[in-house]
Amino acid sequence: MDLKTMIEQSDNIVFFGGAGVSTESGIPDFRSEQGIYNTVRKFGVSPETILSHTYFWQNPEKFYDFYKTTMIYKEAGPNKAHLALAKLEAEGKLKAVVTQNIDGLHQMAGSKNVYELHGSILKNRCTKCGRFYTLDEIMAKDGVPRCDDCGSIIKPEVVLYEEGLDEDTINQSIEAISAADVLIVGGTSLNVYPAAGFIRYYHGNKLVLINKSETPYDKYANLLIHDSIGKVLAQAVGLE
Repeated sequence: MDLKTMIEQSDNIVFFGGAGVSTESGIPDFRSEQGIYNTVRKFGVSPETILSHTYFWQNPEKFYDFYKTTMIYKEAGPNKAHLALAKLEAEGKLKAVVTQNIDGLHQMAGSKNVYELHGSILKNRCTKCGRFYTLDEIMAKDGVPRCDDCGSIIKPEVVLYEEGLDEDTINQSIEAISAADVLIVGGTSLNVYPAAGFIRYYHGNKLVLINKSETPYDKYANLLIHDSIGKVLAQAVGLE
């Protein structure tokens, strides 16, 4: 059975995606040769270090230098993959998007039910008083962004190394995946845990893996596609 037929015959689809979903919007992935992690070398520390909870508090200036120049792509917009998924949700077929991305492009495309496992760059809060700040407000502040009310450091609501995933988001993601008829996994190497392990909660027989390179879960897929996720999804839902 091809992907288009699976989609046509289902009204309980869940999508699980990673960095590869956003590369077609011009946002680099993390671990490839041109990925974000390779750009961290000029800072003299590992990416796991600079994006850690400890480093954020001990070196906020260097953290924000890296964060603002390397993690933020304000010019990026939704691509065909995001738009195809939003279309499926609007049609009542797609029940949830579970994403490892922090860029907010799924919501920008129109998706409503999005579980952001690693948080979002669009949400920022004062570490003391909890005041909310937008991305634009953070980017407009020089150096380390500080709260206008209390002067404390503002932290992006993204999950850093040494921090745990949000329990509610985990539970909602697992619940959606467990109940899915069709699970489409795309743009992820499935090497980052605990998120990669979530697909083990899928109990159906329509597991679709769309990724340009091989993953550890390829052998479990009922349909395996090594191609551009934007092109594949757009064709499957009739966007092109």
